[in-house]
Amino acid sequence: MNNDRINALKIALNNEMQEREFYLQNAKRTTNPVGKAMFLQIANEELEHHERLQQLHDKWEKEEKWPESVPLEVAGSNLKTTMQKVIDETKNQEPGDADDLKAIRTAIAFETAGVKFYEKLKDGSQDEREKTFFGLLSTIENEHLQSLIETEAFFLDPAQWYQQNERSGLDGA
Repeated sequence: MNNDRINALKIALNNEMQEREFYLQNAKRTTNPVGKAMFLQIANEELEHHERLQQLHDKWEKEEKWPESVPLEVAGSNLKTTMQKVIDETKNQEPGDADDLKAIRTAIAFETAGVKFYEKLKDGSQDEREKTFFGLLSTIENEHLQSLIETEAFFLDPAQWYQQNERSGLDGA
């Protein structure tokens, strides 16, 4: 069972770095300020996940059990706040281009798979600390997913996004 868990951690480590590289490449590529900020924020959060997973992996492999001393906290996502701040600063934003939409949709697939992967690790564990850790990672990946879905909606139709999210009335109220 421990070998399965170590192998799962290796997969998670690889996934986090691949996703980070994807987000960094798209942050560099896009000219859309919302997309750039979002991609950079997620890339930074994925790096932190990788660092925590690496610490866990190294100790778990050495001790052959869930370690007692690994910092089991992972910073929460502040992606929604970052996105809202950039949107507020860049009113009348143009929709994302086809490459932005493709990247967002690819990222949605990554994050959906990440949520499922960490939920599976959580559900397969008997250790409460392990369940809590993987549950937290699943929750953060789900926050990324929800923000990406919102970004997709923003890129598709910024005017509609503003109307829905700024709670403006059609009567000018």
